[in-house]
Amino acid sequence: MIDLNGRVVLVTGAGGTIGAGIARQFEAAGARVVRHRGREDGDLRTEARRVVDEAAAEHGRLDAVVNNAGVQPVEPLAGMTVEQWQSVVDTNLTGPFAVTQAAVRHLPEGGSITHIASVEGTHPAPGHAHYAASKAALIMHARAAALEYGPRGIRVNAVSPGLISRPGIEEQWPEGVERWRTAAPLGRLGTPEDVGDACVFLASDLARWVTGHDLVVDGGVTARPTW
Repeated sequence: MIDLNGRVVLVTGAGGTIGAGIARQFEAAGARVVRHRGREDGDLRTEARRVVDEAAAEHGRLDAVVNNAGVQPVEPLAGMTVEQWQSVVDTNLTGPFAVTQAAVRHLPEGGSITHIASVEGTHPAPGHAHYAASKAALIMHARAAALEYGPRGIRVNAVSPGLISRPGIEEQWPEGVERWRTAAPLGRLGTPEDVGDACVFLASDLARWVTGHDLVVDGGVTARPTW
């Protein structure tokens, strides 16, 4: 088992299904978790410094950050407005950018930042042009940040989940769930805990030489040939 006793971790978007699962797995590993719950704490694009400073002050230190807060609306590209595009980019990309900038002021050598991206960062879906583009950029931001913060001993990575189970998904999208299960070599949807375990690993000393990496957690779907 990974032991993160004494470590303090900030998880943004911890009020959602995936964010709550990430927080639980860090707590199971012994970390103290500061849960940012999204809109109630303001827009991370402008409030990042306050959120990060308060997280560090709460326990007197900050060792890792998971940038999980995000949105996933569905809008056809042909009718998408600039405002709809910008709203997704602000939340999914500019928010993590701002949190990362704020966090490195507190993180020690050996500190870790993990962005929650998506398999749609490399495999877009219809109606998700803004979402897929923001997640692709988030993966590249992790790599760029890994280059610049590596000399300070801070690692930056991404986790790209596939389809993650949530309450009601079987009833809301039965055909999509069935398609995913058929495509996945492991034959199931992911769980929030699957994503959380990947984040715990990347924040731990087991990943001390892993930075600039996109860890895909999708049950093997993206390994399947498309021809």
